[in-house]
Amino acid sequence: MYTKASLIHQLEAMGIDKQGTLLVHSSMKSIGEVEGGAETVLDALSEYMQDGLLVLPTHTWAWINANNPKYYVEASPVCIGILPELFRKRRGVQRTYHPTHSVAALGRDAVAFTQGDERCDTPCHRDSAWGKLLDRKATILLVGVDLRRNTFMHGIEEWMDIPGRLTDEHEQLYTVLGDGTEISVPSRRHCGLSWSEHFWKVDTLLEKRGAMHQAQWGDALVRVCNTVKLNEVLSEQLWLNPNLFSDNEPLVAEIL
Repeated sequence: MYTKASLIHQLEAMGIDKQGTLLVHSSMKSIGEVEGGAETVLDALSEYMQDGLLVLPTHTWAWINANNPKYYVEASPVCIGILPELFRKRRGVQRTYHPTHSVAALGRDAVAFTQGDERCDTPCHRDSAWGKLLDRKATILLVGVDLRRNTFMHGIEEWMDIPGRLTDEHEQLYTVLGDGTEISVPSRRHCGLSWSEHFWKVDTLLEKRGAMHQAQWGDALVRVCNTVKLNEVLSEQLWLNPNLFSDNEPLVAEIL
């Protein structure tokens, strides 16, 4: 059984910068048996990153849409797992105002980091928290999940304006604050083919180019991603082949 201390020790072994910015996508089940369960996992992450910034995605895209347009910052549940759902409720955690692709942050600069996403009309706008991850040279941990769950890669596609990734039209959504204030947030959505289901195609390339390496946390296989290098490699590949992540394209190693 894993403990908070053993989980922190494994984070240290990965070489994660304690004073940097860390975003975590996660499968709690993959970590295995932990004394104290999910709360202990969050305790370990929070303690390790107490001098930096810890970020978890708190997406609501599965249920916030034109037919259910109101995103409640303090109440709307997460659609991607137990760890971010528990994390968003923790004391001191700040959540962004984007209706479908919010994140929650704890630690240094959390307030500044989470401001302004309601002014962005796409899920992963360059001026949003997803773009700030690149500015801060953040590390991304994929705990028990693979590149198909790496939202930052959607951001890279957006910033390069890759065709077919976003709807042309906006849908009218609203962000609702704790005091009842409603903010109008017209938003485009991800669309088209299931592009992210093919993000795995660059798995080997990212490792070879030093943008990602593998580690272990609890029982989980972890992919440790460097946002700066990830952006460099994917921008290069998508410039060469904007349809890289379609069903019909070969593995990236075959087209280099």
